[in-house]
Formats: sequence, C-alpha cells, structure tokens
Amino acid sequence: MLSLRDRIQQQVFRLNGLAMNDFDLSQPPGDPGLYGPDSVIWQVHGDFPSMLCGGISALLMQMLHPQALAGVWDHSTFRDDMSGRLRRTSQFIAVTTFGNTADAHTLIERVKRIHLRVTGVDGQGNPYAASDPALLTWVHVAETSRFLAAHLRYKNPLLSRADQDRYYAEAAVVAEALGAEQVPKT
Repeated sequence: MLSLRDRIQQQVFRLNGLAMNDFDLSQPPGDPGLYGPDSVIWQVHGDFPSMLCGGISALLMQMLHPQALAGVWDHSTFRDDMSGRLRRTSQFIAVTTFGNTADAHTLIERVKRIHLRVTGVDGQGNPYAASDPALLTWVHVAETSRFLAAHLRYKNPLLSRADQDRYYAEAAVVAEALGAEQVPKT
C-alpha cells in the first residue's frame, strides 16, 4: 500500500502531466549531473510533498517583489495555462537537480534566453528585466529558503545546520548559472 506522501505525488503527477517530460533523468548512465546522489539538494528536492508546499510558499514570497510580480503578470502563460507553467517550472527544477549535466545546461540556457525577452515597467513605473542579477537573486532566495523550510517542517526537521548550508551552496550553482549575483551560500 502506498504511503499518503506517495498517493499525493501520484495524484499531482496525474493531474498536471509531470510524469511525462522530454528528459530521461537516468541517462546517460554514470553522469551525476550538477550535484549527484550524495548531495543535500537531492534530499531536499527529492521529497515531492514538501517541495509542493515550499513551491507555493515561494511563489507567494516572490510576488512581494514588484518587478518579479510584473514580469510574471506581463509575460507568463500562467493565466492561460497554469498546469503547463507548473510543469515547465517543475521540469526545470527536476532536470537541473537530478538530470544529467548536458540537459541541466540546456534548460539553464533556455531560461536565460527567455529571461532576455522579459522586460517592462512595473505598476509603480520602475523598469524591470528578468535577467537583472538582483531580481534573479531575489527569486532564487525566495525559492530556496521556502523549499528548505518546507523540507525541515514536513520531511526532516533534524537536517543539520551544516547540511542546510550545504543545500544553499549547492543551489547557488544554478542561480549563478542563470545570472544571479551575490547569491547566499549559507
């Protein structure tokens, strides 16, 4: 019999199609990707229910930044295709965390190209660009802090401070590859 966690994960996968993606996370054999199975990021990102809770919390926190909110509101497909947007974001996190190195870099470069087109003016008249290093850092910090908080709350409250710092240092790899600067590593 499946645990409650596994039943929740299967239901979400069935509803939004996350089980079907363009990347085979087991290929090529022997390529541990950006992190590998001994990483803390594999532990944190490997628990789907806590990642779902952390992801929702991260989105709410990210919306507090006027330029982040304007970029999503003006350029995202979330209003017309929420499940597709969720699927693409989840795919990015899964592939950059668990996928092979080439696929991780492919998705990082794809997101960087998309970010170059996401520019505008927020509701307060301030210009924004999704490729702005400070904005990328805000989004990253909101995301990783919420993922880790949910992991500590719902999966492993005993994760050591050293491993929590290791998680932030590991997660910084993708943030910096996307163009974020001065990314906290502890």
